[in-house]
Amino acid sequence: MNAKILSTSLLVLAAVTLLVVLAFRVGTGATADSVAVLKTTDMTCGNCSSKITKALQSLKGIAVTEVDVNGGWVIVGYDTKTVKPELLAEKVKGAGFGSTVHLVLTPEQFKQLTGRDIGAKAAPTSGCCGKSGGCGSNKKS
Repeated sequence: MNAKILSTSLLVLAAVTLLVVLAFRVGTGATADSVAVLKTTDMTCGNCSSKITKALQSLKGIAVTEVDVNGGWVIVGYDTKTVKPELLAEKVKGAGFGSTVHLVLTPEQFKQLTGRDIGAKAAPTSGCCGKSGGCGSNKKS
């Protein structure tokens, strides 16, 4: 009987600990108070999208990234207290792609223009690189 109570108590304690950890992780995530629209070149496929997303997500203050390979756009929701839009373009350039800041919006302006919240509908990331050398191979050394 005591073993059953102890086992149940440990299970409840583990569940509560997991919930606390998850709540802390969600609570410390970046909040997008601005949206940068980057015009980006040399993207050919989903691997390019993944490479750009990974590069941007490595920065502190990034809440969400969306990559539209076919249109040549990278949309980034970010915290203006932590990161500046020019740094976003530089990070994309560092991943091997051409990139410039095209537009900076508030999340409300983004919603007015697109009819959706930032991050609500990310662009598809499937496909395969079409150039030799792979994604971002036009990067200048």
